Amino acid sequence: MADLVVEHHGVPVLVCDPEGAPIAGAQDALDHLVAPAFCRAEVVAVPADRFDPGFYDLRTGLAGEIFQKLANYRLQLAVVGDISPHLRASSALRDLVREAGRGRHVWFVTDLDDLAERLGG
Repeated sequence: MADLVVEHHGVPVLVCDPEGAPIAGAQDALDHLVAPAFCRAEVVAVPADRFDPGFYDLRTGLAGEIFQKLANYRLQLAVVGDISPHLRASSALRDLVREAGRGRHVWFVTDLDDLAERLGG
C-alpha cells in the first residue's frame, strides 16, 4: 500500500504505508511525513512500527523533535497501532500518551477506525 489521503468527517488524513521508510529522526519526519502531507492533509497517520524505538524513549528527545516539526507545519500526528510494550517500559511515555489524548496535536490510537472516531467527535 502506498501513502494515501483519505477523508474522515471532512478532515483529510494522510495514511502512511506500514512498509514505508523508518522514521528515525527529524529529517525523516520532514522527508516522509511533512512533504507528502502537502497533498492537502491535515492529519498524518503513521503506523507505530515506522518509528525508531528511540521515539518511544522520551530521554532521546526524538518524539518531541518530531512533534515540533509537524506542529511547525500545522499538521496533527496520529501514531497508529499497539505501543503497549513501550508503555510498560516507561511511565513518562504513559503520561505523555494520556496528556496527548486530551489535546489536538498528537494522538496515539489503536487503529484507523479509532482515529476516524476521534476525528468525528
